[in-house]
This record gives sequence, structure tokens and C-alpha cells, in this order.
Amino acid sequence: MINPWLMFAAVLPLVGCGGGGSGTDKSKTVGGQSSSTAWVSGVYPPAANFINRCELPRQGKSPITNQNYPDTKGSYVDENNFLRSWSQDTYLWYRELVDRNPANYPDTENYFNLLKTNAKTSSGADKDKYHYSMDSDEYAALSQSGLRYSYGMELAFIRNVPPRELRVIYVQPGSPAALQSITRGSKIVGVDGVDLVNNNTSAGINTLNRGLFPDAAGQAHTFDIQKPGASQSVSIVMQSARVTSVPVQQVKTLDTETGKVGYFAFHDHIAPAEVALRDAIAQLQGESISDLVIDLRYNGGGYLAIASQLAYMIAGASATESKTFELMQFNDKYPTRNPITGAALTPEPFLDYALGFSLAYGTALPSLNLSRVFVLTGSGTCSASEALMNGLRGIDVQVIQIGNTTCGKPYGFYSQSNCGTTYFSVQFRGVNAKNFGDYTEGFFPSAVDDGQSRVRGCIVADDYSHELGNPVEARLAAALYFRENGTCPGVAVSGSQKPSGTVVDDGVMLKPDVLNSAWMHY
Repeated sequence: MINPWLMFAAVLPLVGCGGGGSGTDKSKTVGGQSSSTAWVSGVYPPAANFINRCELPRQGKSPITNQNYPDTKGSYVDENNFLRSWSQDTYLWYRELVDRNPANYPDTENYFNLLKTNAKTSSGADKDKYHYSMDSDEYAALSQSGLRYSYGMELAFIRNVPPRELRVIYVQPGSPAALQSITRGSKIVGVDGVDLVNNNTSAGINTLNRGLFPDAAGQAHTFDIQKPGASQSVSIVMQSARVTSVPVQQVKTLDTETGKVGYFAFHDHIAPAEVALRDAIAQLQGESISDLVIDLRYNGGGYLAIASQLAYMIAGASATESKTFELMQFNDKYPTRNPITGAALTPEPFLDYALGFSLAYGTALPSLNLSRVFVLTGSGTCSASEALMNGLRGIDVQVIQIGNTTCGKPYGFYSQSNCGTTYFSVQFRGVNAKNFGDYTEGFFPSAVDDGQSRVRGCIVADDYSHELGNPVEARLAAALYFRENGTCPGVAVSGSQKPSGTVVDDGVMLKPDVLNSAWMHY
């Protein structure tokens, strides 16, 4: 794993995390072979034989879930054996795993990092870019409540080597950054006296890491920030806090000459989004909008069920009844059965009710009954966000894509916790009602919608000079223009192939790995 709170180290050239840490400080002394089994290449005892047998068992209850920790005394070999057998059973590309002796890897996280395919895609990228782990309590806090240690300013590297450019892409309401009036588009040019733009020393990078990515509340650091339109930076002292991510922001109705257009920015498919999306759709329904723009440019994913709920709330009952939102396809050991739940494989429907994430289970959801939707996308639009687009296109709801090529992740997983670490390993591929799911290079705007990776729409660069939801912000303005004219503003994308030379660079969004994923719930 690359520690999600230290992603700066992953993109600066002098520091590599080497797998990072899960938040559990394990001894590296070599323990003996597990008493229950000795390694035999190609022989995999059931993962259940090793679960919760921990080198350093936790005591007491989780402060997040208030549940007793299930840990019992074991060894790192037990932990590695669990991961080895679990991966061989459920990993989508299990045939491509190299079998390694668990006793030879006293660092369990390093062992986990090896339990993935080394294959490449046709473009030369890693076939599996989605393999990671994180501290189990941190995962529970983030996925269930949107809580993490930060200043509340979400960041993206526009350029990650000197001269670097690090921008604030949006701010969490009520956070330390919001209280300091830091806004979208602000540049961070220094931290604790270190020049972020040019410093490339190990000591300097360590200082930048400590300041930008706190691991507790109450850590005070000084930031040199250049606000939009300013020629000089100002120094601001902020203290980190346990910030709550607000997944749905800027819900509004835009009046146009041809009707009302709804807009909201949807940033994360986390549990609080269930009630937030219900409220947003109900508000827009009450305002009788005729079109909808959903800003997904910074939405890396989360619960697939929430994507299904939102798809229903866009399209409505008549368009979605008895239709497939997504069909999961597991490895060839499980052609008809879900290996995680044991249930028979059946298509995931469009969900018209709440699942209890943040609304009472069974609560009916509102709908807009729209036959098309505009989505604003970027390179950070990933996983569950792409499944939303794919699921709607599968039932012929027109998706108009404005912005940049999405990340390309038609895969998902069930989280698996063991001994204080939660692991995420690709377990299924998702396809829509038309059996399409091959978008590993992302969805991209094109003049022609081919029902596959090419989506009708416009390539538009991100606009850091305006707040999200401002009608003159470039991507939203392009969506409104397209709605009125049926073409892109300026030079339209032409041809049926992905255009060369016109793809824009959104940089690298610095969100935790877990917010760039598709999760299933039990």
C-alpha cells in the first residue's frame, strides 16, 4: 500500500513509500512457520483457517464501530497465508499470481503488494492499478462517516515535478481551510518555510509531507498560499482536524431561456451520500427542472449501490423497472455464484429505495424521470462514477460527457479486513444491460456515441478560476452551451476516434485510494 495520507511521497521524485504502512506498527522479527500448515507451492488451504490470527492482536473495541476486535494470537505467516488463500480464491486474475512462500515475507504489506498481476494493458499501463490497503478503523471512519484528518482542502498536482504546481480543487464546508477563506484555485507554494515549487531535497520533501498530510488532529502548520488572481502569496497557519467530507455540494437550479437546469457536485459515493443525494434530487424535483448536470470530475467512486440509487433517481421507475444496472462477473471459479456472499449471481437492479447507509432502510427515493443527463468528468472520475454512466447508457438514457477522459476502472471489490488492515483486491468486472464493461482506458468525449467508450460530448479543460457550480466555469458553461446548441463551444470534437492532441491534463488528484474505488456492501 501507499499510505493514502502520504501520497505526496508517491509523486515527488526523491521519496518512495515502498509499500507504506497500514497504521499497524508490526515487529519485523521473523516468526516461525504457522503451526497449522507448511507452504506447498500451488496448494491453498482455506483462508478461513488463518483469518484474525494476528502477529500483534488488537485489544478492546474499535472506536469507530464499537465492535470487539476479533483478533487472536498468531504470526505474520498466518496473516500472509490468509492473504495468499483469499487472493487465490477471489482475485479476478488469480491465474496470473506468482505463488510465494508466506514465511519469507515478515512484512505483510509487502507480501500483499505482490499478490497482483504484473500484466500490462494495450497502452502499457498496469493492468491492476487498484490494489491497496489501509488501516481498518480509518477505512470505517471514511466510508461510513466521511471522516479523515485534514485541513478540508482537496488538492491536485497540476505538475508534480519542479517547478511544481499544487492547487486547491475544492474545500470542505466548515473545515479549517474554509474558515481561513481558502478557495478553489488557490496555489500552495510553500509549507513551513519550504519552497513547494522548487525544493527537491529529502529534508524539504519530508517537511512538505508532514505539513500537507497530517495524521492526527491539532497539528499546526504554516502554508504559503497564492489565492486566485493574486500576484503574491500570503502565509496562513492552520491546524488539522477530523474533517467530515461533504459528498454532495452546490445543489442549485440555473434558469435558462429554455428551462430550468439542475446542478450539483457529487464528490464521493460514501454512506452520507445516500441522504444527501435523496435531498438534492427531491429539491430539484420540486423546482421542476428539465435537465440535470452532475459534476463528477473529482468523484473517484465508493459504494456501487449508491451509484445505482442515483441512476434510478435520474431515470425514474418506467425507464429502470426490471432493468440491469450492473452485472458482476467474478473469476472463472465462480461463473454462477458470488464468492463473497455465496448468493447466486443475478444482475444488480436500479435501486429505488434506501439501503440504510444514511437513510432508514426501505425509504422510497424520488426521481426526475429524465431521458438524458450531462456529466462533468475529469481524470479523477473513476469506478462507481463510471459505473453510473455505464449503467444509464445500458438502458438508453443519453449521457452527455463534458470535460476529460475518465480514469478507466470497470472493476470492483468487497473490502476485507484482517488484523487491523483492510485489503482491497480486484474481484469482479462490471457490465451494463448491454453487456458492455470494457472501458479500461476510460470514457472520453466524442462527436459520436458508439455505446462503448466514446460518449457524445466536449473536451474541456478544468477551470480553476471559478468555483464549482458557477455558470461561467468552463465545464459547466460548455454543458449549458451544448444543451442549447447541440454542439461544443469553440471547436467541436470531430471524428469517431479518441482525438489526439486535444486531451487535457487534469493533473493528479490527491484523494485516498479508497475514494478511487468501487465497493460492494454485504
